[in-house]
Amino acid sequence: MRKAPLPGHASLADVAARAGVSTATVSRVLNGTAAVAQDALQRVQRACRELNYVPNGAARALSSRRTRTIGAVVPSIENAGFAVAIGALQRWLVTSGYTLIVASSDYDPAVELREVSLLMSRGIDGLLLVGGEHHPDLVPMLEQQELPFIETWTLSDAHACVGFDNVAAARQLTDYLLDLGHVDIGVIAGRMLHNDRAASRVAGVRQALEARGLKLPTEWMIERPYRILEGRLAMKAMLARRLRPTAVICGNDQLAFGALIEAQASGLSVPDDMSITGFNDLDFAAYLDPPLTTVSVPADQIGVIAGEYLLGRADGKPVLRVNEVLTKLIVRASTAPPCSQR
Repeated sequence: MRKAPLPGHASLADVAARAGVSTATVSRVLNGTAAVAQDALQRVQRACRELNYVPNGAARALSSRRTRTIGAVVPSIENAGFAVAIGALQRWLVTSGYTLIVASSDYDPAVELREVSLLMSRGIDGLLLVGGEHHPDLVPMLEQQELPFIETWTLSDAHACVGFDNVAAARQLTDYLLDLGHVDIGVIAGRMLHNDRAASRVAGVRQALEARGLKLPTEWMIERPYRILEGRLAMKAMLARRLRPTAVICGNDQLAFGALIEAQASGLSVPDDMSITGFNDLDFAAYLDPPLTTVSVPADQIGVIAGEYLLGRADGKPVLRVNEVLTKLIVRASTAPPCSQR
């Protein structure tokens, strides 16, 4: 008679005995590698629960060369846009029997390299990165190990990517303000060092202005971390200048929220005295007072498409290297023609 295993110490054979199936059937259920009769599937799942059975992932990885784990390194977990994409990626991976491990680099290429190295040492089948600017050792390391990876929130000429043209999106937003009659436009950007997305958005603003014979004054160009408080501080600094812009473009919605709060706290009416815009169209953007004009970015699509690419590579299926998602200008009540045009 087989001795009952201790809770948490059950083996594959224990599960098979409890479920009344072969160990091969248990393996197929756990790995999802082949179809199993519904009755057998339910018995194996019930046996796993009753025995508190935890599969030996390390052993499975050695035998299959697959860990069924995807890694992701994002610049900041605080950034709501990244959080939406990561949430969508994790939900999609779970349906395919995969686990997601997330790390943050705080916009530091050396930290990103370290976190990727740690993820690889623990075993991952694919990697999500943000942007196209990395430590010079990162991509060669990934290519040497033949680890599938995809860059997100950007479009790349060299690597797999899912994202959009940040320059074009920012230029469209700037053109909209110019068409309203604004010529005095300021920018509260995210930190551009090691952040090609923030730098590209500022480049898009400059291109739109220069196309109409205008420039972005140095005193109206402020870089801040992507936080609401930083948006307030940036707007406070901008309003302290001798001259102030009639419209301010913010690098994301969190900065715009802070800028809006500070403008109103300073006695300005938005948009009567100043128009303010954001970028990303986060959930709260439509519920501000006034609602925020911004650029909608399908962050959930970015997460899902990244997952489809990485699992497709892991399974040897055909995949698209460049995956472009569409952004959309969302016009709300935080923008209007300048006073001189009304």
